[in-house]
Amino acid sequence: MKDQIEVTKQYVRSLLLNERTGHDWYHIERVTKLAHYIAEREGANLFIVKMAALLHDLADDKVASDEESGLKQVEDWLKSQEIPFEDQQKILSIITTISFKGGNGLPVESLEAKVVQDADRLDALVPSVLLEHLCMLAQKEIRCMTQPLMCEIR
Repeated sequence: MKDQIEVTKQYVRSLLLNERTGHDWYHIERVTKLAHYIAEREGANLFIVKMAALLHDLADDKVASDEESGLKQVEDWLKSQEIPFEDQQKILSIITTISFKGGNGLPVESLEAKVVQDADRLDALVPSVLLEHLCMLAQKEIRCMTQPLMCEIR
């Protein structure tokens, strides 16, 4: 599973490193790290959370030509990585329900979806300076660096 996460991280990084819509690699990296941090404390499935956090913006219409083709790209990626079907469904469900603009109208029900949605919204709403300050306050558990902001779980 760790290898699948690492390979997915590199895949998403290659796709979004130069993205200019605000849904770039650095956003994905911050969301993934925040989601990991929250998931550990809430008892969520770390594999599902990290995979969904890494892939969540590939279906966004600002990144993909349309949501349907973006979701197909994510689904094809999950299959290529031999992710179990049940986990694929959980990850795709999170991606389709957590959109900042309301997703597809379905309620966010799973703990993992709530974790990824909270991390995504925190990154979108909380200025990086405040996130940096929060990281410094929690320095026993996370270490932060700026340019771009990156919180590392210890």
